[in-house]
Amino acid sequence: SMKQFSGTLSIVCMVMTAVLIILPGQGRADDPQARQIMQKVQDRNDGDNRSSEMTMVLINKRGETRTRKIANFSRDKGKDSLSLMIFKNPPEVRNTGFLTYDYDAGDKEDDQWLYLPALKKTKRIASSDKSGSFMGSDFSYADMSDSSLDKYDYKLLKEMKVRGHKVWVIESKPRVASERKRTGYDKSLLLVRQDNYVVVRSVIWVSEGGKRKYLDVTKLKKIDGIWVATETQMTTKRGKQTLHKTILQLRDVKFNQNLDPNLFTVRQLEKGL
Repeated sequence: SMKQFSGTLSIVCMVMTAVLIILPGQGRADDPQARQIMQKVQDRNDGDNRSSEMTMVLINKRGETRTRKIANFSRDKGKDSLSLMIFKNPPEVRNTGFLTYDYDAGDKEDDQWLYLPALKKTKRIASSDKSGSFMGSDFSYADMSDSSLDKYDYKLLKEMKVRGHKVWVIESKPRVASERKRTGYDKSLLLVRQDNYVVVRSVIWVSEGGKRKYLDVTKLKKIDGIWVATETQMTTKRGKQTLHKTILQLRDVKFNQNLDPNLFTVRQLEKGL
């Protein structure tokens, strides 16, 4: 689960905010320190009533690029989070929309809808489809929302540094087969900065195809007192071969905007901006 994308890809890293522990001689169990760290990752203030502009760059294995411009909005509804993404460019994806209701209750699966203007049709994303690629990117639908920490086990492996900052390295694995199937991931390694509880790197083992994904927050900025990943890269590899890469760049990030609650509805999703 990727907390740094809260409000846009509030995900993007939130699937990766839960982890596996196997203690020597004890089998699978919880690591209290790892759980405490991940709870702080999930509880970190990510702002409210947020708007931003996103550039999504898709790079194939030949180095060819496609660029998409997206308007993003998010707001909190109690403990739940709502987010809306509307694609603005290029013309072939204009007004494509993605709406997410990210529920805090661990026993309630998040709701997601994708509006395809060419078909004038809204598709609700089923659990069985959430491991699929989101709009041709290296992020999955499951990456777009949080996962309950209770669905994962943890293990704190070690400490190291990333770009001069101390991080904890935490290993992650779903507790149940249904969560593994939903995300399409067998396990993850999360690198959590110790000073701000942001996941700044991650390695993800994909269940099928012998692939791994590598997440790297290349630019992290404090905006209105809130840490925001303004540039993030996700690379999919098989062995040493790069299969695909996605770069996300955020700009014009604003918090405490006067966002109409009706913005986060299927009706508005279909209406566009």
